[in-house]
Amino acid sequence: MKAKDLKNSILQLAIQGKLVPQDPKDEPASKLLEKIRAAKQKLVKEGKIKKDKQESFIYKGDDNNYYEKIGKDIRNITDEIPFEIPDSWEWVRLGQLCALENGKKVENLSLPLLDAKFLRAQKTATLLSKGIKVEKDELIILVDGENSGEVFIAPEDGFLGSTFKKLFITPETYREYTLIILKFYQDLFRNSKKGAAIPHLDKHLFHDLLVGIPPFKEQKRIVSKIESLEPFIDDYNQTETELSKLNETFPDQIKKSILQYAIQGKLVPQDPSDEPASVLLEKIKAEKQKLIKAGKIKKDKQESYIYKRDNRHYEKIGDKEVDITDEIPFEIPDSWAWTRLENLVQVLSDGTHKTPQYVAKGVPFLSVQNISSGKFDFTKLKYITQEEHSKLIQRVKPTYNDILFCRIGTLGKAIKCTLDFEFSIFVSLGLIRLVNFSMNDYVILLFNSPLGDRWIQDNKVGGGTHTFKLNLVDIPRMLLPIPPLAEQDRIVAKVKKLLKLLPSND
Repeated sequence: MKAKDLKNSILQLAIQGKLVPQDPKDEPASKLLEKIRAAKQKLVKEGKIKKDKQESFIYKGDDNNYYEKIGKDIRNITDEIPFEIPDSWEWVRLGQLCALENGKKVENLSLPLLDAKFLRAQKTATLLSKGIKVEKDELIILVDGENSGEVFIAPEDGFLGSTFKKLFITPETYREYTLIILKFYQDLFRNSKKGAAIPHLDKHLFHDLLVGIPPFKEQKRIVSKIESLEPFIDDYNQTETELSKLNETFPDQIKKSILQYAIQGKLVPQDPSDEPASVLLEKIKAEKQKLIKAGKIKKDKQESYIYKRDNRHYEKIGDKEVDITDEIPFEIPDSWAWTRLENLVQVLSDGTHKTPQYVAKGVPFLSVQNISSGKFDFTKLKYITQEEHSKLIQRVKPTYNDILFCRIGTLGKAIKCTLDFEFSIFVSLGLIRLVNFSMNDYVILLFNSPLGDRWIQDNKVGGGTHTFKLNLVDIPRMLLPIPPLAEQDRIVAKVKKLLKLLPSND
């Protein structure tokens, strides 16, 4: 049960006479109604309120049916009675307890405008010099707009907003109890508005609504009981809010935890028979040398080797050795190795930096919006000519098994290219082609892990009036923990299995 439902349930018990016990010593509501009628007649004679032409008297006949008398007319209203009420209570029309008033216009005063935004503390007051004056603690009710029927207590003297009317409640009732009635029926008023362009409160519904009125003393006990329950409702609401937030973030938090365990070597056990990662990196280095000699890729100016000595980590770049211990975020198993992304790739690039001429039909042209959800999304796919495509692929030609990632705007979100058609990419997308395609899924996992996200947050540039981006020259230096190739496969399989168990975010 949500907090709003709990509150409504309490209000419903209140208006049905089920929230507090009845006291036979209380003066019955029938006596209270007589006092209300007498008081209203006096106010009518004094010209303070208008006479209610539809004032009625509701009673229960000997046949257990309910009847309503208006003037000389009597009609059976048994079918209108929504629920049973205690014997000491009486049925009345809401219009007998309260009324909507226009108020009188006054001038030459400087008072704040009591409109909805000000009353909800959403803006500072606008000062006016004339209008319908409302005094502090008077009741006003919203009669136009989506929340018609909402009642406010004037926080200070002011002028009535154009969408409000004054709300008169006969002083013979306990005002706070009448407000409970109005609060309970708020949804009914809101859902029964009249008018299309500007919906407004159905005044006939408001006046004719059947409500149960308890003895005056019971009204006070009901209000006191609700006030005593409000702290518990507030606590319940806070708990519900926190639980709702947890439910929204829980799958993402669990996913991050799974990925973090995976890249730290804690998700699957190590197998001593696995070929260590150091050997894998040597093989990749040798394969890169072949590609360089064949003229397929350029020589890496920053090729490095990371090793551990005396419990410290060092990086060797050419003849230079640097202590990078402070860069190492966590310990990894002995069979693993730290390396830079540049040591794993044969191609690392981005798309064209110039916006091409789009056409209605042609070669697909992908940008960040096509993969920012973490998967391919072609709902807003753009196209370029074959001639334009032929020029763009001279810079970088995406192929099956490449890794694409968001470089500008939404950052990260690496995915594997599984497309079986040719396409070009914009500058907002980065492309990685590994030397060993068998590592694709694991490297994508690294990119999308908390480690990858932390690196992105530390290295992104921009902000303010500029879009965040990752500079292409910084990406090769990303520090990655690499397990043996066989363990990479086990990690990826385990992660996929676990993530399938989480609620979908779609």
